[in-house]
Amino acid sequence: MTAALPEVMPVAVYLGPGRVEVERRPVPEPAAGEVLVEVGHCGVCGSDLHLVMEGWGKPGTVAGHEWSGTVRLVGADAGRWSPGDVVVGGPSPRCGRCRRCVEGQPSQCERRGEQVHEHTAGAFARFVVADARALCAVPDGLAARTAALAEPLAVALHAITRARLVPGDSVMVFGAGPIGALAVAALVARGDHRVTVVEPGPARRALARKLGADVVVEPAELEQFPAWEPERLAPDPVDAVLECSGKKAGVEAGLHQLRRGGRLVLVGAGMEQPVIDPNRVLLNELEISGSFVYDADGIERALELLRSGALPTDVLIEPDDATLDTLGDVMHGLARGDIAAKVLVVPRAAEEVRS
Repeated sequence: MTAALPEVMPVAVYLGPGRVEVERRPVPEPAAGEVLVEVGHCGVCGSDLHLVMEGWGKPGTVAGHEWSGTVRLVGADAGRWSPGDVVVGGPSPRCGRCRRCVEGQPSQCERRGEQVHEHTAGAFARFVVADARALCAVPDGLAARTAALAEPLAVALHAITRARLVPGDSVMVFGAGPIGALAVAALVARGDHRVTVVEPGPARRALARKLGADVVVEPAELEQFPAWEPERLAPDPVDAVLECSGKKAGVEAGLHQLRRGGRLVLVGAGMEQPVIDPNRVLLNELEISGSFVYDADGIERALELLRSGALPTDVLIEPDDATLDTLGDVMHGLARGDIAAKVLVVPRAAEEVRS
């Protein structure tokens, strides 16, 4: 017999730059085509840090989109889901009809700006309402806690897809934060690339080494060239750069590390505007591309990769989970670089976890 659901739930609410507090809000009800999921774990994403620490968010909102949990209520016409199903949040439904969707590029759906449902609250909450079409089942043999990595891993896998790598290609990853670290882990698991990581923070450099990166350097160790030497190449140029930091300096430095015909993939979001040398791009026939969310089958591929055991999830995930009460402190630690690996939040207040 299914236990009765509470009427209210704890949520971590963004109040202003660097400020998150726990509030009690009503447990939402799923409408037609929706399900109510009890969140087991929710990861802290780099975009969550932008929203909370840098003030990108709207006060009163709830962040969190890297989650796994258990279906508790199912609205009418909610497809194959039933109470008790263990799921992860997947991609927002796309139109499936525009040119980009038909071409197998749903991340670039021409109608992606249209809201598909009214619920925008995130998963730093005990319960979240989700569109039934935006869920993926956690496969047998994969722990739900580990499955919370599926969404950010799918982002990293899409960046690798966008880099169009072939066996033997060398790759440089700028930033060993949440997405960069997962990209490194996935590249190392492929076993056919030389991986270099560029990271200013000592804790994240140590993480990159644990993940198996071949070379780990600080940004100051990279050589860059003046505008009057656009054809001069780095001493050890790479085939592709994944810029995961979202920093102006990372984009600019990454362009200088490419061999002729190399590819720079912009993965990390940021507000700083880099300066691009068009002559370097032109004369060396460099390619610059963006990477937004996932491949068409990205979440499913991420879940299977996690289930395979090929990734060192014990290294990728911090051993201790956070609670909603400690989320603010965790975000400050992540922003400072004191915490290197992925932090998972159990979306309860501390006293509920203890009980």
